[in-house]
Amino acid sequence: MSAADSPVAPQEPWRPKYNPWLIAGVVALAAFMEVLDTSIANVALPYIGGNLAASNDESTWVLTSYLVSNAIVLPISGWIAGAVGRKRFFMLCLFLFTLTSLLCGTATSLGLLLFYRVLQGAGGGGLQPMAQAILADTFPPEKRGVAFALYGITAVVAPTIGPTLGGWITFNYSWRWIFFINIPVGMMTLALVRRFVDDPPYLAKLKAAGAKLDYIGVALLTLGIGALQIMLDRGQEDDWFGSQFITTLAVVSGVCLVALVIWEWFHKSPVVDVRLFRIANFSNASLMMFMLGFAYFSSLVMVPLFLQTLLGYTAQLAGFAISPGGLALLFAMPVVGFLTTKFQARFLVAFGWFYLALAMLYSTIRTELDLSFSAALWLRVGQVACLGFLFVPINLASYIGVPADKNNSVAGIINFMRNIGSSVGTSFVTTMLARRAQYHQQILVNYTHFGNPNFKITVDGMTRYLAHSGLSLHEAQGSAIGRIYGAVQAQAVCLSYIDIYKVLAIACAIMFFLAFTLKKNEPGGGVEIAVG
Repeated sequence: MSAADSPVAPQEPWRPKYNPWLIAGVVALAAFMEVLDTSIANVALPYIGGNLAASNDESTWVLTSYLVSNAIVLPISGWIAGAVGRKRFFMLCLFLFTLTSLLCGTATSLGLLLFYRVLQGAGGGGLQPMAQAILADTFPPEKRGVAFALYGITAVVAPTIGPTLGGWITFNYSWRWIFFINIPVGMMTLALVRRFVDDPPYLAKLKAAGAKLDYIGVALLTLGIGALQIMLDRGQEDDWFGSQFITTLAVVSGVCLVALVIWEWFHKSPVVDVRLFRIANFSNASLMMFMLGFAYFSSLVMVPLFLQTLLGYTAQLAGFAISPGGLALLFAMPVVGFLTTKFQARFLVAFGWFYLALAMLYSTIRTELDLSFSAALWLRVGQVACLGFLFVPINLASYIGVPADKNNSVAGIINFMRNIGSSVGTSFVTTMLARRAQYHQQILVNYTHFGNPNFKITVDGMTRYLAHSGLSLHEAQGSAIGRIYGAVQAQAVCLSYIDIYKVLAIACAIMFFLAFTLKKNEPGGGVEIAVG
């Protein structure tokens, strides 16, 4: 008699047929491929626009279209997995992602590429949460932290190396190959998933019970998340609420998302299980995962942008400066996974937030216009070295007190919160850089007048130097004032970066105190699992 038919089956933990680490490697490979694709196309946008006769503004939709469909699928992936089977859904997502990668690489117009990217984002949206849910069921609770460390490598390291890899491929081959490289990986992973991955018995029961599609919930989610993602992506460029388009998106998003929460709360079979937020520990973990995405992507955007716009680095050289941070994570993640078997998750989370707050505070000191390459490299390593202490134990803590049959929903919502945090963080950086730079420039300009002795001495000295170089006195003075104004602008932008690091440091400090509200778990002895 099989375990599923045994009368004691509910008390016996399900175990996969194959080695859990083999399964972990397979699903992590799929997740890595998808996460890599969220950032690998960033540096290729000018090449895509030039090849497909699109403007820079139009080519940014290559990223937006993917992120919108990806964000919509993430929170409903748990419901879909329960309705059709997790393995089947995972394989369907893999197949769709691989097929659309081929189509993206062969697109002959921007319209076709955007259509394929929407489909690709939909396929990719199910890969991250299902990979995490598979790991949660494959490993016993006491080993779950180590498994999440492997998943963390895919979710945190991939965005770091994506721009560098994308730039190298685009420069040496063609932008189309950033999509074509997914094809062999996707086909191999699809075959491995079919061979080694199985669904646990409780998923078979959920599938047998059936679930009627919540059309209203899906519609509200699609409109709400779609409008929110487009608003975040286009807000700064369109002057936020000075634009009627952005204002309309904000209203649509707010109304739809509030209506979604109310509707799903009372629905018998919600596509997004918002009732999970009744569990205080899950709500806290979700907030922390949002803030992790916010802080991580904020700094990921800031460092290469600072190096390229203010220090004159090429995209490839800036990529080399931030890539060692990914290598640091590769070494840190397994260590954190081991530590989850020795220390409570909340203490590891608290340490991670404390360290990150110090790293952001230190960044306010080291961010300067004469920053060297080695200093930039180590600054980035310092910013990301502690992320393993956040990503792994926060994921671990999110399952404490949650029934096992909710694992798919937990994974979908947690990954959704991280992705939305990433989008909000990116928008926050672009907006703050523009507005704080204007603020600091207004203040600094007050000192650039001939009534200021220091300014007059600087202009006179630079004028004499330029006049000796062959310029007329009038040209030399104009050039001197222009150079000083350029320096003022650069200093104003530099100060805006420092302001953002200060905000991030404060946010991380708040999260440090909140970490102690997470529920206690027994290191090495699993986590408390609710019944029913």
